[in-house]
Amino acid sequence: MQVPANPPKLSAPIDLERVRRLFSRPERIAPADFLRREVSSRMFDRLELIKIAPSRVLDAGSGTGADLPLLQKSYPAAQILGLDASEAMLRAAQGPAARQSSLNQLLSKLLPSKSGLDLVCGDFSELPLGPNSLDLVWSNLALHWHPQPDRVFAEWRRVLRVNSLLMFSCFGPDSLRELRTAFAEADLAPHVLPFVDMHDFGDQLVEVGFSTPVLDMETITVTYDTPQALLADVRALGGNPLTTLRRSMMGKQAWQRMLGTLERGRRADGKLGLTFEVIYGHAFRPAPKVTSKGEAIIRFDPPRKPG
Repeated sequence: MQVPANPPKLSAPIDLERVRRLFSRPERIAPADFLRREVSSRMFDRLELIKIAPSRVLDAGSGTGADLPLLQKSYPAAQILGLDASEAMLRAAQGPAARQSSLNQLLSKLLPSKSGLDLVCGDFSELPLGPNSLDLVWSNLALHWHPQPDRVFAEWRRVLRVNSLLMFSCFGPDSLRELRTAFAEADLAPHVLPFVDMHDFGDQLVEVGFSTPVLDMETITVTYDTPQALLADVRALGGNPLTTLRRSMMGKQAWQRMLGTLERGRRADGKLGLTFEVIYGHAFRPAPKVTSKGEAIIRFDPPRKPG
């Protein structure tokens, strides 16, 4: 794996083992799937603008596999790999993976290269895949759960072939701002991830060797009738995986201060709003500029003959 020249940047003190535990129960996170599906749809709109014909695609952090049949529909001749660190998620994904269309099953038999869907249990920052083995890495709302995104980018670059594509989405620093403000009224403990800024992601992508990264963001606001419904969705999105998570229960008075702050933030329509800053990024792995020995590679196109 090509590692960044500088020491890895810790986005937040995230406990990866706790992340795995938080995502070990598919039924726990299912209520927030509406937001994952909305962001996925917007990612596919962006993907349609990029003309590629991948033969091998990885969904990094595939969860229960909702994006897998959509990727297969977009690229029916490709092998689609769904990778997640949670075995429970992969078991839940076996349904979508098993429901291949008759066309895809026929292509699997006729094409010399492997097509269809496959599921792999593993960490997307240490992929069980060889270098230069993928044409597209896709990752929807998963990157912000890792404490060292620059190391993740370096690993994704390692497995991509030259001129192949990385496309991802994740939450940005303005996400959950209402909840962050409310908990700040309750105590000093961090209850919300300090998500990475879009511009920092761009710098990290360039640093590990991606070319011309394109990043943009948009804000999605979800509304709720009650603080309890809002908090339930936050837990369904993953909860708090920080190593600094307080080990004792929040006191009743502090909890009521938090709820009171949320209530005071009701909109003109009477609803409680919860903000999500969604970052979208894509970049290509360029051809190398130096050999493994550090020698410069110079490319040139032969002159065209006049027509």
